Amino acid sequence: MSEEKMGPFDRGEINPFGKYFTGQSYLNMLSRDGVAIGNVLFEPSCRNNWHIHKAEKDGGQILLCTYGNGWYQEWGKPARPLREGDVVHIPPNVKHWHGAAKDSWFAHISVEIPGNTGTEWLEPVGEEEYANLSARQQQ
Repeated sequence: MSEEKMGPFDRGEINPFGKYFTGQSYLNMLSRDGVAIGNVLFEPSCRNNWHIHKAEKDGGQILLCTYGNGWYQEWGKPARPLREGDVVHIPPNVKHWHGAAKDSWFAHISVEIPGNTGTEWLEPVGEEEYANLSARQQQ
């Protein structure tokens, strides 16, 4: 499968939020009407910074994993491996990150739950922390 299309949706453009990512990602906005829905494609080892989807009421994010292998982690909790078909419900105001495994392209649909008042982008995921995940994945 070419990198133009991994999973059911086209790759999209270089992610305009790329400064908050380690590595290259692509974004294909599927909807902006009522609910923001985007297909995000991560190259191997690409992940976003720790971040929080701020909300006073409702809000949060849902990830629908559509291709490859990746990771999701909430602050203070162990990282969770992600595979095609996995669904992640991210509560509002929870510090987290997500991205590709070291050796795999990874795509997910990001559904922004109405109520979000903005994303607070924080520090990158540490290289040593991410390397430890990659080593764990190969066990």
